[in-house]
Amino acid sequence: MRLVPAVTSVEMAAVDQAMAEDYGIDLIQMMENAGRALAALARDRFLDGDPQGKTVVVLAGPGGNGGGALVAGRRLHGWGATIRTVLAYEPDRFAPVPAKQLAILRRLGVEVVSSGQLVATPKSPSPDLVIDGVIGYSLRGAPHGGAEALIRWSGSAGAPILALDVPSGMDATSGDVHESAVRATATLTLALPKTGLVSGPSRAHVGELYLADIGVPRRLYSEIHLPDPGALFAKSDLVRLAG
Repeated sequence: MRLVPAVTSVEMAAVDQAMAEDYGIDLIQMMENAGRALAALARDRFLDGDPQGKTVVVLAGPGGNGGGALVAGRRLHGWGATIRTVLAYEPDRFAPVPAKQLAILRRLGVEVVSSGQLVATPKSPSPDLVIDGVIGYSLRGAPHGGAEALIRWSGSAGAPILALDVPSGMDATSGDVHESAVRATATLTLALPKTGLVSGPSRAHVGELYLADIGVPRRLYSEIHLPDPGALFAKSDLVRLAG
């Protein structure tokens, strides 16, 4: 694996906060960057470089992780893929920025269903790809309710799974994996890898590990006393780290 600094979930939260408060780079901008990178990786790694005619199921939770997955779904829809968006919880539980992304998808006519509808649907042909945006680095305790239902469904979907930032059900800091956890074919983590992705018992759930640029200014890291990762993205917005 490339020697890239890793951060805990607390340290990553500090990066996100400093992005918004110190530099004016708001969550919606970070979310767009994450979703664009996720869509590009989905296209190039899993959809043979051309999403047209392919089917992608986007599993979305109510937070920023889900919002990034919804952005990816929008981009893939624009590139010709058939998108089925499945929500872990009812739309009124979504935070404001992910809710905005969901509203955009609906205006575009993209299919949106609940976790209950997905689980209750008779077995349909396997999609070409499942995108896991159920839970990000803010996981607290074991997944439950609609989130758990989507995680369990992903294991029976018969398709490769691309996780955003951290496979849902895995602790981003320790790498501990709950009984209900996504076993990803690949994981696209953001800004810097989380410590749990590169150590601990999580490797079988992470799959191939990629890193995406979401626009964090290099100087920010030193300002909040984190290691400077260097010019990681000088040649590409996406860097493969391991797997």
